[in-house]
Amino acid sequence: MRLRGVRGSRNVEDRRGRGGAGRGAGIGGVGLLLVLALGYFAGVDVSPLLQDQAGYGQSDEARELTPQEVQAGEFAARVLATTEMVWTDKFPELTGRAYEPPVMVLYSGVTQSPCGDASGATGPFYCPADKKAYLDTEFFATMSQQLGAKGDFAAAYVIAHEVAHHVQNELGILPQVNQRRQAVGQTEANQLTVRLELQADCLSGVWARAVEGALEPGDLEEALNAAKQIGDDTLQRRAGRVPQPHTFTHGSSAQRQRWFALGFETGDARQCDTFGRERL
Repeated sequence: MRLRGVRGSRNVEDRRGRGGAGRGAGIGGVGLLLVLALGYFAGVDVSPLLQDQAGYGQSDEARELTPQEVQAGEFAARVLATTEMVWTDKFPELTGRAYEPPVMVLYSGVTQSPCGDASGATGPFYCPADKKAYLDTEFFATMSQQLGAKGDFAAAYVIAHEVAHHVQNELGILPQVNQRRQAVGQTEANQLTVRLELQADCLSGVWARAVEGALEPGDLEEALNAAKQIGDDTLQRRAGRVPQPHTFTHGSSAQRQRWFALGFETGDARQCDTFGRERL
């Protein structure tokens, strides 16, 4: 992805130098992130694997960021800036209102949010309570080295997906779905969550189409591969489980790819109505 000349967003809150996360004995740093990522994306209970991981917590000791962390932070800020440009243009077409972008919180290991403590166990996520997207930049390495989702555009897709949740929140979709999920059983709540996540994938595709001029050969394939690798069925298989669709919370690999592709092909956020479709 060509980001040279793109100035990083100012809507970034970098907490990574305020203290490091302690890593316990047993599972190594990247391995621990993989376990936690599998738990987040596949709905797998990873708590038994995390027992005896003493010291996995936030240290009060300030530290200097590594060159890799600095690079990851600059990349995330520039990608965030591209989402601001895209949705500043497209959001008024949907609502007649100006777009108010989210803040992205960069952290390492663990941090706090109004939606609960953030850690590798939560993965990248958006908190509607403070309208902030939370990202442990080590997740980029986890995607590339452990989940098979390589490439800078795969990482950019993850950021665009979380920003898409903010767009859903600003459109009023997220609070409506959250209210409905609290009133139904777990299986139906999961189905609603899948539709929410697939819509965010589609909106990510809309963003990708809008920044097409910044794409390099292979970028689109990187995003589609990332969508495949973090599909619920693929992650459940990787965790040694037979895929159970009633437990899906993000959608199958094929669904995630299909909805991202729809957003990219049309460039129209109005085509991302997953709640109006009988078949996903």
